[in-house]
Amino acid sequence: MIIGNIFLWFHILFAPLRYLNFINHLNKYHYEENQFSISSIIVDARIVHYRNSVSTWRCGQNGKVNVADVVTLIDYLLTGTWDEPLPPDEPQPEIFTVGGVSFKMIPVEGGTFTMGATAEQGSDAYDWEKPAHEVTLSSYCIGEAEVTQALWQAVMGSSPSYFTGNLQRPVERVTWNDCQTFITKLSQLTGKTFRLPTEAEWEYAARGGNKSQGYKYAGSNTLGDVAWYDGNSSSTTHPVATKAPNELGLYDMSGNVWEWCQDWYGSYSSGAQTNPTGPTLGSARVYRGGSWYYYASSCRAVSSMGQRHSEFVPNLSSCRQRVND
Repeated sequence: MIIGNIFLWFHILFAPLRYLNFINHLNKYHYEENQFSISSIIVDARIVHYRNSVSTWRCGQNGKVNVADVVTLIDYLLTGTWDEPLPPDEPQPEIFTVGGVSFKMIPVEGGTFTMGATAEQGSDAYDWEKPAHEVTLSSYCIGEAEVTQALWQAVMGSSPSYFTGNLQRPVERVTWNDCQTFITKLSQLTGKTFRLPTEAEWEYAARGGNKSQGYKYAGSNTLGDVAWYDGNSSSTTHPVATKAPNELGLYDMSGNVWEWCQDWYGSYSSGAQTNPTGPTLGSARVYRGGSWYYYASSCRAVSSMGQRHSEFVPNLSSCRQRVND
């Protein structure tokens, strides 16, 4: 250790300009645990993190120097070359193909958020969206857009939709029970286990997950940018993904068609929850997101409704699949 320390300081003393550049480079970082002196950064450093990054570069911990990382420091002092730590590999979307029809599942990193009538909802918030409460979710994947008529037809053999003429329109006129049948067949065809998202998973994804910017609607405070609703739809559904996506790259979480969730419909509780699945019993299932036929407030990311699972909301109800890990 003593020899290593002398070796490091030798290069610092004989490369003062490069050393100053190195210290300036370190100004891009913040340091966990303690505020370190220059010597402790060089010889005795703890953990160094990029700002705005979850990746780490370890020079050592608890006074124990990582030799490989000291070599990196020495290389910088000698050559001026600094190998930046690479960000971790982010989960990538997964594409599935059934009967020649492809669809994409988007990864949603787990996290904690406030579900329900949060401040940005203002006077549009309904009583049944309260109380706002803390929810923690594990990571999952969710459909990039609603299930299209093309995908439904590939899995089920036909489409029940009222609005036809373009198979990229979302499927509609489907009950919650219909969606369960569709998902069972989709799982069999792909070898993956799909299900409807829980209401909490749906809202977290609609809000943009851990990339959320706190928008009122799914991806914007200007509804027309991200949604087809009664103010711009010309009284019809539209092909999926023709409006802007939200922060996670998900389309039509606001507007176009209502989307079924897995949960029974029921009142919220005020306590913090982890991976909630809703009431254990009920008479109606949750559907979310608003539609081409409904007004703006129904398209908010927190707007929640309920309907008997054996019934559909005429020309409005669709689904968006969620895949298990």
